[in-house]
Amino acid sequence: MSNRPIYLDCHATTPVDERVLAAMLPYFIEKFGNPASINHVYGWEAEAAVKQTREILAAAINATPEEIIFTSGATEANNLAIKGIAEAYFPQGQHIITVATEHKAILDPCKYLKTLGFEITILPVKQDGLIDLTQLEQAFRPDTILVSVMAANNEIGVLQPIAEIGEMCRDRNIIFHTDAAQAIGKIPLDVQAMNIDIMSLTAHKVYGPKGIGALYVRRRNPRVQLAPQQHGGGHERGMRSGTLYTPQIVGFGKAVEIALAEQATETERLTQLRQSLWTQLSQLEGIHLNGHPTQRLAGNLSISVEGVDGAALSLGLQPVMAVSSGSACSSAVTAPSYVLTALGHSEQLAYASIRFGIGRFNTAEEIDIVAKSAIATIQSLRKQRTLVHKR
Repeated sequence: MSNRPIYLDCHATTPVDERVLAAMLPYFIEKFGNPASINHVYGWEAEAAVKQTREILAAAINATPEEIIFTSGATEANNLAIKGIAEAYFPQGQHIITVATEHKAILDPCKYLKTLGFEITILPVKQDGLIDLTQLEQAFRPDTILVSVMAANNEIGVLQPIAEIGEMCRDRNIIFHTDAAQAIGKIPLDVQAMNIDIMSLTAHKVYGPKGIGALYVRRRNPRVQLAPQQHGGGHERGMRSGTLYTPQIVGFGKAVEIALAEQATETERLTQLRQSLWTQLSQLEGIHLNGHPTQRLAGNLSISVEGVDGAALSLGLQPVMAVSSGSACSSAVTAPSYVLTALGHSEQLAYASIRFGIGRFNTAEEIDIVAKSAIATIQSLRKQRTLVHKR
């Protein structure tokens, strides 16, 4: 039996599925050509592989292959979407709407655009992590050019009402972007039915390789204009220059193909594991579920714990499990999670948080071990704190 901690951090990243790795391997050595080299068989092999993944991703979201632009990941895709839309539509308006609980790869580009004169409206969320659609409606302005709302939150797993938001944007001829890095392969996505105009994707959250992502950019009804942020060679319809990383692209396609084939059964299994974990943990008093109880990713359980120190909690869990706390560390400055404080949590409660990301390779036995260990750790820390306070 492995002595390594049980991995429950699948919102941070996932291990590459062996089936994905097997699909990738030939493109490192045997079929190593550049897909832009169209004069010989090596290039043709690579080009065909890239084309196949475009078709897989397009089918997964009800798009066309030509609407799939490959990037180095979701962070680049988000930057290309936000900055590319802002630059292309600058003459029409300088107002952008997003949400307080978005990933930093959305909030930071918006912060940058603010220095260039754009106006950014950051919507709050309700205590369950969902946005208020009435507040969104009130935020629209004649000069609003873009709304960006993530499909599934990376920390609390909340699923926003994407179809409703898309319809509201379409009615007003406003471009709608969604960061679907955590959603692809886990929930149904349909860019036509949901009126999504531009969408960011990544592979490594769905058992594919790191370093590869994609951006869906609508070509018609309406045709979305996008100013490139990386120049040189005119690859990807001129939107993102650079030699395509064929092995990673192949892995991306295979990962999504597997995830879609297993989506229904895996969603049911992960929901059962999550509910089992929550049922056991919620026996303790002072345990708060972060985010909507049901409108969330199947494998996500985010909790905050009263009566413990956040750092001590994180340290106490480490020997048994690999999980993320609710805090974020940036530039060597530790701060409480802005996502959790947006829900109305105090700084202390936001610090003392755990994000369980249950994944494909976790078992019911592991969940029971984790639950028992977490309960014992919390009880021990609370007891120590009580003794200290009595002195």
